[in-house]
Amino acid sequence: MTKFIFVTGGVLSSLGKGITSASIATILKQSGFKVSMLKIDPYLNVDPGTMSPLEHGEVFVTADGAETDLDLGNYERFIDKTLTAKNSFTTGQVYQSVIRREREGGYLGKTIQVIPHVVDEIKDRIYAAADDNEFLIIELGGTVGDIEGLPFMEAIRAIRHEQPKTNTMNIHVSLVPYIKAAGELKTKPTQHSVQELRRIGITPHMLVCRTEKELPKNLKEKLALSCDIDRNAVIEAGDAQSIYQVPLHFIKEGILSPLSEHFNIKIKPNMEKWDTLVKNILVPQDEVTIAFVGKYLDLKESYKSLIEALIHAGAHLSIKVNIHWCDSERIEDSGAYEIIGNSDAILVAGGFGHRGAKGKLEAIKYARENKIPYLGICLGMQLAIIEYARNVLGIEEANSIEFKEDTKEPVIYLIDEFIDQSGEKQLRTHKSPMGGTMRLGEYPFEPLKGTNLQKAYGNEKVYYERHRHRYEANPAYKERLEEAGMIISGQSSGLIEAVEIKDHPWFVGVQFHPEFTSHLETPNPIILEFVKQANKKD
Repeated sequence: MTKFIFVTGGVLSSLGKGITSASIATILKQSGFKVSMLKIDPYLNVDPGTMSPLEHGEVFVTADGAETDLDLGNYERFIDKTLTAKNSFTTGQVYQSVIRREREGGYLGKTIQVIPHVVDEIKDRIYAAADDNEFLIIELGGTVGDIEGLPFMEAIRAIRHEQPKTNTMNIHVSLVPYIKAAGELKTKPTQHSVQELRRIGITPHMLVCRTEKELPKNLKEKLALSCDIDRNAVIEAGDAQSIYQVPLHFIKEGILSPLSEHFNIKIKPNMEKWDTLVKNILVPQDEVTIAFVGKYLDLKESYKSLIEALIHAGAHLSIKVNIHWCDSERIEDSGAYEIIGNSDAILVAGGFGHRGAKGKLEAIKYARENKIPYLGICLGMQLAIIEYARNVLGIEEANSIEFKEDTKEPVIYLIDEFIDQSGEKQLRTHKSPMGGTMRLGEYPFEPLKGTNLQKAYGNEKVYYERHRHRYEANPAYKERLEEAGMIISGQSSGLIEAVEIKDHPWFVGVQFHPEFTSHLETPNPIILEFVKQANKKD
């Protein structure tokens, strides 16, 4: 039977419930258990796919094409496992399912209510995510007391009654703030948060206390007594230099005892490899500076997976990757050399829309002409093709129809008919609605032998990477690009997946998002190779 660990949050959001959940999952996974994770988001959006990255951060894409919260990316990176659409759901999806079923007569004319119908749908989705795993860690987004979270709290309470007592555990992540003027840590916010949780009918078995200062023994005892929790189940969670330290910190804090005692099993993780990688992150032997050219730089969470993928590569190479954030609009104003001149390598990340495209094109031209290692991801590949077509082939009007709908030279275009992952034909036009018109999820690609792409990935004929984009490189220009020295180094069923430049030491553009498949223990091959190239000394 699957054992369920529910992780809730109190006092305020952004306390690190996701990292806490992923860290506990890592400890269990490294102890030899089969572990999976589930993120529940209480917002009414069906998924975060149409949300602004500046509001919600990155949209993480699963192998089967689900657009999910960025926490799912953290889960995959920590437990080195591919998750699917069933490992994440929102209030919007729950209500959509319930209403669809009601419209189809599935409830046999009954009055549809939050209890039991909505709660039952939530429970069904939780049980479906459990599959054949020994542990399922469920993170509930938001904060205890939020009105939109109440149906989920009710589902957690109900599952507690449906399962044997040793099969469910409630962990509450709460803030213990330090009041500088008083010079004291305050436990009252956590006490009130636990009271609210208990009022709903859920008693936490463990407290994870987020704090800037070390929690003294007497405060842990006070929290344990006032919140009715075992003394050894009050776990301090201070700020860490790296998120990957957190599982190690939890073990030092003694988290293994309350977990083992509650589930009545032996939990003994082997963290040797993990510890080595964390040491490489904290005390690297070398360092490089990568110019990260993008347009969503106000919120670094917009590029969460890519930042972490660079850290993973650095951990395996014992290299500190310094990211030099370069706003593409600043490059337009000041020129490429002024903004990115002192960098070891240049990375142009994905994005949507024409804003900042000119600056990205200038960065790409600078990388190409000055023989600086370059990696372009998604839009970064498309812009590399546009730059090459304009400045090498002399096609001055080369453009993407994303930027100019009636361009005479659409080197990047929109496929009207497209076969999606399930083999269904999809029709897309420039005016298609935003949701559901993208190439999403995992697709195969074949690397061309002898290319940098093939050297990075290996000698298999086919590899898989994830996509999230609407526009494609136009194969009508393939021959002219190749004649001028651009190599089409990766293809997928006739679609251009990767490009390189013949007379450049290392210039690679990929249509897919390699960062989505990078995990701490298994870094993505092309990003690993990119960091290696950035570290090559003249």
